Amino acid sequence: MTNTVRSAISAVDSVCGVAVIAMLLVQTATAQAPAADTAPALAQALQRKYDGISDFSADFVHTYRGGVLKKEAVEKGRLFVKKPGKMRWEYVSPEEKLFVSDGIKMYSYIPQDKQVMVQKIPQNDQVSMPTMFLSGKGNLSRDFTPSIAEASKGAPPGTLALKLVPRTGQADYDWLILEIAPRTLELRGLVTADAQGGRSSFSFTNLKENPGIADKQFAFTIPRGVDVITDSPSR
Repeated sequence: MTNTVRSAISAVDSVCGVAVIAMLLVQTATAQAPAADTAPALAQALQRKYDGISDFSADFVHTYRGGVLKKEAVEKGRLFVKKPGKMRWEYVSPEEKLFVSDGIKMYSYIPQDKQVMVQKIPQNDQVSMPTMFLSGKGNLSRDFTPSIAEASKGAPPGTLALKLVPRTGQADYDWLILEIAPRTLELRGLVTADAQGGRSSFSFTNLKENPGIADKQFAFTIPRGVDVITDSPSR
């Protein structure tokens, strides 16, 4: 497997659940903030929103800064998610990438590498937190320890920042921060941090909640002439 495919898979695994969690906030322009301005109350309000979402689509901009190599990268694309367990990440610039989960297998494809990696999605207690949220089984209050944090520099005045630390250690990120409008709960920013000191931020536009995405959107056909790598153990 090339380093490009490996790093791309790691990146998507670490953010796919985070993106789903973020969508709790995006379509809440008419919602009211919880009566108590506490982290647990806010987390519970967001969970109620998430429980009412069956599918969504959005354009995204993903910015990564720092890490071991002190690099910075900005990528853009389109995201589709449908419970339980289906997702499609279409990266369009600066490099085309495609990550598709049909709920049973995850397909990771980077055209310039001419490789497709196929991974089975865990169906047992070894399921990662991102996979749990994509399957509709995740819970903000149960799976994270919430706390109020400081909003990033440049955030609009009054912005609330909710820090979420996973109760179970995650390989690809240590914590995430959601920046939220105080009265509407509208998402203003999302930041995640990894163990290497890198930070990823996401912004979403053209959001559509519960549009009724067809299952065929999450079907993947392996292109001809590519190498196929599976996660089957070697004998």
